[in-house]
Amino acid sequence: MGDHQIFLGLGGNIGKKSRIFKKTLSLIEARIGKIDRISPVYVSPPWGFEAREEFWNQVIVVNTRLTPREVLHETQKIEAYFGRKRESGRYLSRRMDIDILFYDQLVLVSEELSIPHPLVERRKFVLIPLASVSPDFRHPVTGKSVTEMISECDDLAEIKPLDPPDLKG
Repeated sequence: MGDHQIFLGLGGNIGKKSRIFKKTLSLIEARIGKIDRISPVYVSPPWGFEAREEFWNQVIVVNTRLTPREVLHETQKIEAYFGRKRESGRYLSRRMDIDILFYDQLVLVSEELSIPHPLVERRKFVLIPLASVSPDFRHPVTGKSVTEMISECDDLAEIKPLDPPDLKG
């Protein structure tokens, strides 16, 4: 089985974010596959709930030999490492959230997993970093490029690059 190209969205708003993001990248390389591209970190307000802390968001492109379900299980283990607890139907502050945005051009809908991620087109905090790693990538269902999705997105949140990139921890 050859390599698959996957796009992962990383987000978190509590804890020592620079340390958590660095550790997450190393866990992804160890458990999922080689990281091919990394977006800058962007700062955004919480989406879908109220919280004091702003989120850091990043999109990475990873080459993997894992199946979509195996990728999901590994990302959940990494989230759990940072203490992530899932409450159905609720958005909460968290140290690390990892979303599978795309897996090649696969379209998969199951109880456990939907690829592409169903909210990609509605979230600027995903689209802006995604554009920095792959502006011409086309959504496998709609056929729209990342650039087109951004221009049509009605999310009004201000997404700013982390300035300066605070990666000392």
